[in-house]
Amino acid sequence: MTHDHDLVLRPTAAQTSAALNPPPGRNGGDLVVETLTGLGATTVFGLPGQHALGMFDALRRSDLRYVGLRVENNAGFAADAYGRITGEAAPLLLSTGPGALTSLAALQEAASASAPVLAISSQIPTAGLGGGRHGYLHELPDQSASFRGVVKSVHTVRTQSQIPSAIAAAWQSALTTPHGPVWVEIPQDVLMAETRLPVVTGVDATPEELPPRPELTAVAADLLSHAARPAIIAGGGVVRADASGKLRRLAETLSAPVVTTYGGKGAFPWEHPLSLQSWLEDRHTTDFLEDADVLLVVGSGLGELSSNYHTFRPRGQVIQIEADLGKLESNHPALGIHGDARLSLQALLETVEPREDGTAAERVRALLDRVRSRIAGQELTQEQDVLASVRRALPTRSPSFWDMTILSYWAWSAFDARSPNTMHSAQGAGGLGYAFPAALGAAVADPTQPVLAVSGDGGALYSIAELATARQYDLNVTWLIVDDGGYGILREYMTDAFGETTGTELARPDFVALAESFGVPGVRTSPETLETDLAKALGAAGPSVVVLPAVLRMFAATHGGQG
Repeated sequence: MTHDHDLVLRPTAAQTSAALNPPPGRNGGDLVVETLTGLGATTVFGLPGQHALGMFDALRRSDLRYVGLRVENNAGFAADAYGRITGEAAPLLLSTGPGALTSLAALQEAASASAPVLAISSQIPTAGLGGGRHGYLHELPDQSASFRGVVKSVHTVRTQSQIPSAIAAAWQSALTTPHGPVWVEIPQDVLMAETRLPVVTGVDATPEELPPRPELTAVAADLLSHAARPAIIAGGGVVRADASGKLRRLAETLSAPVVTTYGGKGAFPWEHPLSLQSWLEDRHTTDFLEDADVLLVVGSGLGELSSNYHTFRPRGQVIQIEADLGKLESNHPALGIHGDARLSLQALLETVEPREDGTAAERVRALLDRVRSRIAGQELTQEQDVLASVRRALPTRSPSFWDMTILSYWAWSAFDARSPNTMHSAQGAGGLGYAFPAALGAAVADPTQPVLAVSGDGGALYSIAELATARQYDLNVTWLIVDDGGYGILREYMTDAFGETTGTELARPDFVALAESFGVPGVRTSPETLETDLAKALGAAGPSVVVLPAVLRMFAATHGGQG
């Protein structure tokens, strides 16, 4: 009796001949690049280092496109954005010790945002693995331990025959919902040694699907169908799962208002009659959501920013659809549904009963009017004008990447992303320096659209070296640097908390002259000329820098039941 799983594909005569006669001059690094190619990778990011040279030498013999950045953390941010834009696992090639460790903050952001990054690092020679102190350059007692609490999975290779399977397993892990960064490490001697193994061709790593359990979606559908005041919070999981179309259909079927989290920007049309937009750091919005008798949370863990700094206290029944098991019911009791957002929304669409609610759009308009009135009372015209100028200058389909700076904090709440997967920020982990290198990764992923990066002067200096990368690869990225002379948001936080600041004021370069020294055109603008200057820069091929000297203020937050 023959079972399907007993069948083995027989190689053709040509395949057998190729396997028995591998080309000379290959090393362990070739097994890495051959596996990546076999899995479908076309582009790799990274930075060479002594122990990793076997991998980088093998790139010469491959069709993979290599994009080299100047700092490992920035290479990680570029890979993160490439993964977000394409939905593919983005390979990130790193060296041992300092090179590997420098990528940690970027991998934390990728983990927070569910971006599929496949980090492949070298290691000290095999003889040094497993503890002890052997005195190798870059040696760590246990390198993988530094990454285990950050990435989805860790894979340590000790022999060349392990390379294809380890990389395939990591690839599958990175692309299984929820997406995320993974770590593979390969010793220097394994990468450098000549190999007689055949060229890697038969490699497969199909990501596992995460369908919801049907008994749970049946209960959720019943609750939503009979709700008096349903509402929906849509998070980044909707964007990652490419489920915005299903979200819109469900919201319209249920007449349910939708608010998007900062990570879920673009998941729901901004001007839709049911759109509450993204004003999460606003007590009026919080009150509205607390008043829902059934609240559907899709693809969000309702963390600090999504819950108005943990002041959110829902009074109705919460239904939480979340692919990350650790986030399920981690902040609020709920009917917890562990599942991919796309598959879960489809299950609800197939089972909910349509409900009519003639008051929903009116309640949404009333809420947005209250939010606008509150902001209008704070005399923040310049800030709103600057953000509006950015929106008008940026083409509709162009992606934008935002650093942790005051204009970004405004954008989280007030910027219309226009479509899903076009607005990205570092709010997952909250590290500085994300915007520009991430924008470079997006420009590599899709060179047909200009890309915008937005930083403050403090965050800009984290990634200023990547102006060389932008010029070297002639990437279509415009970098808007809002120069306020320091860490502007920390200046506000410290002034509010202590009445004075420490460590927030910064000496900085002439950013226009500095950009031009890299061969990148730069222009100094003003709030009045920003739209024209930014549109012109975005319309020109290649990289550019636009510097806006301005001190922007943050709108007064309303949480904890305040004003």
